[in-house]
Amino acid sequence: MSAASLPAPRARNSFLSRATRSPALLIGIVLVGLCVAMALFAPWLSPYDPDEQDVLNRLAGASREHWLGADSFGRDVLSRIIWGAQISLFVGFVSTLAGVVIGVLIGVVSGYYGGWVDRVISGANDVLMSFPQIIMGIILVAVLGPSLFNLILAIAITAVPAFVRIARGSTLAMKERDFVDACRSLGYSDMRIMFGHILPNIMDEVVVMASLWLATAIRTETTLAFIGLGAPPPTATWGGIVREGFENLLDSPMLAVWPSLAILLVMIGLNMIGDGLRDATDPRAPT
Repeated sequence: MSAASLPAPRARNSFLSRATRSPALLIGIVLVGLCVAMALFAPWLSPYDPDEQDVLNRLAGASREHWLGADSFGRDVLSRIIWGAQISLFVGFVSTLAGVVIGVLIGVVSGYYGGWVDRVISGANDVLMSFPQIIMGIILVAVLGPSLFNLILAIAITAVPAFVRIARGSTLAMKERDFVDACRSLGYSDMRIMFGHILPNIMDEVVVMASLWLATAIRTETTLAFIGLGAPPPTATWGGIVREGFENLLDSPMLAVWPSLAILLVMIGLNMIGDGLRDATDPRAPT
């Protein structure tokens, strides 16, 4: 990799100094980190088996035994929220990662080659982006069937157009830089130029977009689970828990509130991380 494709040490130091001075970024990392830790250590943190039923405690309120109460099957709500973090975060992370990989690869190829390749890819991408993201997710899951794999696949497909667009735009600007002309004059192959030199230089924009899109992916998963297109029951997911709480809203309204607060905290944390990374990668920001 040429020196031209690597950020200068001073630029790296400026990025780190801006990132560490961003309260929003630090708070977001803490919030998301706590949720990830909760998901990873669910077997040790949850007081009960999330699927264990106790009909005698059906719709029981908060107590010493059940801190957040019990649902309509007598299952501990706190345990289900802790275990639900695993599915919701896993689906969000994996689907976003898949969307990033596929979308960035297509976007870099489209922006680098231009011509008819760019016109075909951009046209198809515009068609996909014309559909509301949640509507496309509902259609895909309804066609494929509700399962964890199909849920990840559907959300990943909805993420691809956004990353195609950002990678294409960044590549169009980057391929006009002097170091790309230098690579061509040295006889580097197109693959080496695209993925060895252009791609590393556009990753800042991709990472910021990925952090913001991750929140969208988790929200989409919870929405699909709420309408019955998520992981099949009795698997605990945040959207499924909200749905179960909504069905008993008059008898026990807090059943829907607790998982909604967990979703809200993750959304706030991820958006703070995205805003902080965007400010840290802004070259106009003070160092």
